[in-house]
Amino acid sequence: MKKLARNILSATLLCGLACAGAAQANETQWQKDHPRRVEVNKRLANQNKRIDREEKNGQISQAEAHKLHREDQNIRQQERDMAKLDHGHITKQEQNVLNQEENGVSQQIKNGN
Repeated sequence: MKKLARNILSATLLCGLACAGAAQANETQWQKDHPRRVEVNKRLANQNKRIDREEKNGQISQAEAHKLHREDQNIRQQERDMAKLDHGHITKQEQNVLNQEENGVSQQIKNGN
């Protein structure tokens, strides 16, 4: 009887862990639309357009554009990682860190580096 209870408890714990992992993987719409995340991601989208426009106009080379896109992708991944750690949203301090990184990329686009 004790063995059966132990097996049921183990199965329940495993199921709970599996469900918790699945819940984290599927963000709610509120988490995706959190104002700080939206602001960060909107800036990243605008910067991607700027990079493409500057490359098309010959202001930056294809290699420079690729480097800048890669930097933006890294910032976007940081945003996702930060959100995963805090129930789908980012703190004001994390937003400030991401904004500073975006400012650096923005300066590189402006200066053609």
